[in-house]
Amino acid sequence: MKIRQAKQTDAKGIAKVQVDSWRTTYKGIVPDKYLHNMTYESREEKWKDIIPQTAVFIAETTNGEIVGFANGGKERIGKYPHYKGELYAIYILEEYQREGIGRLLVKAVIENLQEENIFSMIVQVLAENRSRVFYESLGAEKIDTAEIEIAGKQLTEFVYGWENINTIVEKDAYS
Repeated sequence: MKIRQAKQTDAKGIAKVQVDSWRTTYKGIVPDKYLHNMTYESREEKWKDIIPQTAVFIAETTNGEIVGFANGGKERIGKYPHYKGELYAIYILEEYQREGIGRLLVKAVIENLQEENIFSMIVQVLAENRSRVFYESLGAEKIDTAEIEIAGKQLTEFVYGWENINTIVEKDAYS
């Protein structure tokens, strides 16, 4: 598996991963109508805008298929002054999950944050998302709970934080 920084030409593959991942991860959590209305084309256009503006990393198979991605940067909420960075998104196709790809993608985001002298980070995760244990396995602490609305449905989000992202990389070195 190769992890590399995304180029604009990767937007289509990233969009496919995002839509397919949302449909498997959030089935039964996010309203079905919302999931069915997500399109590869609309997500591709959004990623074409996002890629030049923020660090996006992809997981690519040896045959060049994009099977996962993550992006992050400066913390956007402004509500957590002790946390300077944020993992904005990480998605991996269901059939490639639990193979260590998530750790590799998080590591790429962390290395990028470290280059910007950012050493703490948050991530927001739907409480009902089973994958939230991934963040806990990386040492994240739940620091807040928030309510959000998606397609008319109220959902709870957990905000996880790492006061020192170096511990994630160090932990990974010994795993």
